[in-house]
Amino acid sequence: MDILAQVLDRIRLGGTLLFNFELGHPWNLALPARPYALFHYLSRGSATLVLEQGPELHMVEGDFVVVTRGEPHLIYSDRRAKPLAILDLDRPSGRLGVVRHGGNDQPLSAMICGNFTVERPSRGSVLELLPPLLLLKSTDGGGGLETILERMVSESAFARPGQDVALSRLTDILFVEVLRSWITSLDSGEGGWLGAMADPHIGPALQLIHERPDRPWALGELGSRVGLGRSAFSARFTKLVGEPMYRYLIARRMSEAAFLLETSDEGIARIATRVGYETAAAFSKLFLRHHGLSPGRYRAVRRSESGRRQGDVTETEVAVGPKDACRHRQLAE
Repeated sequence: MDILAQVLDRIRLGGTLLFNFELGHPWNLALPARPYALFHYLSRGSATLVLEQGPELHMVEGDFVVVTRGEPHLIYSDRRAKPLAILDLDRPSGRLGVVRHGGNDQPLSAMICGNFTVERPSRGSVLELLPPLLLLKSTDGGGGLETILERMVSESAFARPGQDVALSRLTDILFVEVLRSWITSLDSGEGGWLGAMADPHIGPALQLIHERPDRPWALGELGSRVGLGRSAFSARFTKLVGEPMYRYLIARRMSEAAFLLETSDEGIARIATRVGYETAAAFSKLFLRHHGLSPGRYRAVRRSESGRRQGDVTETEVAVGPKDACRHRQLAE
C-alpha cells in the first residue's frame, strides 16, 4: 500500500492557480488569512516574504514557498512601499490574467500564486505536519515544480473544456512533488509519520496499521512483524512518528471512520466493526472525543457542507484591492 497516496486520496486535495504577477520595483503585496494553504513560485527576480509573526524569508528566482496554515503575510521587494491588498482569493478558477503592479525600476519580478485545499481535514493531516512556512529552494530539485507550474499557467490562459479537472489534477501532482522534496530534506525524527515512512522498521509498521486498522494491534506483535522487540519498537515508533503507536492507531481508525461516514451509507454499528470496535457505543464515545461530534452528527454536517460547496460556485470579478489600488502601472520593458 502507498500510504501517502491513500491519505491524499481520502482528504480530497484540491487547489488551483490564483494570480500571475508581473512586478516592478518597488512593490509590496499583502495577503489575508485564509482557511487553506497558499503557495508562491518566484519565476523571476527576488522577494522577501514575512508572516505577521515570524522572521523574514528571502526568496530568489526559482524558489517555491508554501504558507501551510494560510496565515496573513506580506511579499515585497521593498517593505516601505504601500502594500497592495489582495482581497479576492476565493474567486472561482478561470482564465488566469496577468496582474501588473509596482514601480518601473529594476529588478523586475514574476510570481505565480495559488492554493492547496483539503475538503476532508483530519487531525494529523498532511498539511498539519508541514512547517508553517515551507521553502523549497531552486537548488533542491525544483525543476519538476517549474514544469508543472508552467503547464498550469498555460492551462489557465484560455477557457477550454475540462479546464477545472485539468487544473485539479495538476495541483495534485504539484502537491505530491512538494511533499517528495520536503520529505527528502528531513532528518531522522522529523516530519511525523511522513518522515517515518522511510524507516526500515517503522515504515512497514505504518503500512500494516493502514492496511488493517481494525486489527487489535499490540506493541509486541507489531514489533515482531518488523523485526524489533516490544520496547525497542515502542521507543522507535514514538521517536520517529511523534506519538505512541496506540495513539496513532486510534487516530488512523477515527480517520477511516470519518471517511466511511461521509462516503458510504453503512450503519454506525457496521463502521464501528470495520475500524476495530466491538460495540457502536464504545466507538461512538471515542469518535465524539476525537472529532467533537457524534458519528451521526458528523455524517449529517459533512454531507451538508459538501452540498453547500457544490451549490456555491458563482461567477465573480477579479479584485485585488481597493479601486484606487487596481490602477496597476505597466512594467517598463
